[in-house]
Amino acid sequence: MRLGLNIGYVATTGDDEQVRLAHCAEELGYSCVWAAEAYGSDVVTVLTWIAARTQTIDVGSAIMQIPGRTPTMTAMTAATLDTLSHGRFRLGLGVSGPQVSEGWHGVRFDKPLGRTREYVDIVRTALARSTVRYDGKHFTLPLPDGPGKALKLMLHPRRADIPVYLAAVGPKNIELAGQIADGWLGIFFAPEHAAVSMDPLRAGIARAGREVADVDVAVTVPVVIGDDLEVCAEPLRGHTALYVGGMGSREQNFYHALAVRMGFGDAAREIQDLYLDRRQRDAMAAVPLELIDQTALIGPRERLVDRLHAYAEAGVSTLNVTPFAEDEEGRTATMRTVAEALDAAGLAD
Repeated sequence: MRLGLNIGYVATTGDDEQVRLAHCAEELGYSCVWAAEAYGSDVVTVLTWIAARTQTIDVGSAIMQIPGRTPTMTAMTAATLDTLSHGRFRLGLGVSGPQVSEGWHGVRFDKPLGRTREYVDIVRTALARSTVRYDGKHFTLPLPDGPGKALKLMLHPRRADIPVYLAAVGPKNIELAGQIADGWLGIFFAPEHAAVSMDPLRAGIARAGREVADVDVAVTVPVVIGDDLEVCAEPLRGHTALYVGGMGSREQNFYHALAVRMGFGDAAREIQDLYLDRRQRDAMAAVPLELIDQTALIGPRERLVDRLHAYAEAGVSTLNVTPFAEDEEGRTATMRTVAEALDAAGLAD
């Protein structure tokens, strides 16, 4: 199993902590630094900044938002970033959610499976420097009856096979990742309920005639180090309540639905009711310790060793660490402890 670092979004402090964390990850042998975007910092600028100031560690988008860019723009960006980083870029894609897609990008959140499949087809066609002609249900290139002509990428990419990852939460989306992607970006993954995600992933892999080893199972895991599990869980209550209760609407919250599929239905409904009623503190208090413990790494290093075995046995090949600590020193210490635990577990790839 490999380790990655998820730095999330960039704050507007002007500080270079993300770069320093990337350097730390590089020194510790982490395989990739992942950054995200919602409707604040964009992921491409952040990864370019980090790639320019590191040497060997990969940089990955977790995610580039599909509604925010045309597929050919994404191909241009991926080819450029991979070339400038000397072959260190991983392209993580996702449809985002209806609130961001329609509220921020002005793109209808409809038919996400079909849209994603066509989007990846076009990205890969462009990266292969084939002339891009596409007649799909969601994308048509070039537009008919106009001056547009079929084009191919001017830049010669360093790699035509830049790894494509799909962020997916729902079963059908996860199955699609197994069918068409080089990797799956998972979140709130619980080894105790691995089948909830791994069964559809393996179904997609089988449908495409591939092997499980062909797909990098890369899950993001919050980490808090300490001796008392209750104390360790406290910094994660807000994070969990936000996703399960407040990330989306009552009718359409993919993380809420995932918690229900994992057997936390009653708690998930209470968290959502409280959160949408603007009682965030009560929603945080309603998050069960068991849910946090199963979807995060909490506790002392010795306990992390056992949990890392559980992730590996569940099929995880890359564990993307999100260190929750009060300051930068604590975050780097967390990253180091996870690396030591992986070595102690005998799982380091």
